Amino acid sequence: MSEKIIGILGGMGPEATVDLFHKIIKATSVGNDQEHLRIIIDNNPKIPDRTAAILGKGEDPLPALQNTAKNLEKAGADFIIIPCNTAHYFLPSIEKSVRIPIINMIEETAKEVKHENTNVKKVGLLASMGTYKTGIYNQQFKKYNIETIYPDDKDKDEVLKAIYAVKAGKISKNIKENILKITERLIDKGVEAIIAGCTEIPLILKKEDITVLLVDSTKILAESAVKKAS
Repeated sequence: MSEKIIGILGGMGPEATVDLFHKIIKATSVGNDQEHLRIIIDNNPKIPDRTAAILGKGEDPLPALQNTAKNLEKAGADFIIIPCNTAHYFLPSIEKSVRIPIINMIEETAKEVKHENTNVKKVGLLASMGTYKTGIYNQQFKKYNIETIYPDDKDKDEVLKAIYAVKAGKISKNIKENILKITERLIDKGVEAIIAGCTEIPLILKKEDITVLLVDSTKILAESAVKKAS
């Protein structure tokens, strides 16, 4: 069976796209350049803000998401991956615009947690306001009888600030300290794992920073893409 070409619908934000690309490379077992997978990246930071649109405060990103997916299909991608959790709210409509499949990052994350950690009953979610509002993680984890716990409203605001700091290339010590405090408060609520449910979060928080399992949705997406392409 021949290898498949991966299409990355990126730019949301660019650093998260680079992180996914890097994790695909690290997840691929090779001996030379030629054994790596072919990847087509459309890094489109001009896609309107997904959270702003979901909250009714911004332009609809769907046309740009659909057009970027079509670009990847035309360029020869066999399937698409999207390194933006919030954009998955629009996934059913994006899928309708192309003939090639799109891996559902959030579904893959929930499956991985259940498969690798069968005793986990409660997870804490660090994500954008758009992801919180749409409940797209709750829907997937509910299938496995896993409860999804959100930070309180004030902490949600701080998570969002951290996400946009990464997008602006301004990760500071203070930003990381705030995320660690929010994570500790979620652990106090009894969560057995923290879901990095925004692709900017793994750029701030590392597994060695916390006392429970850190679930990196970007890493899981990378590994799923490698498995499908190989």
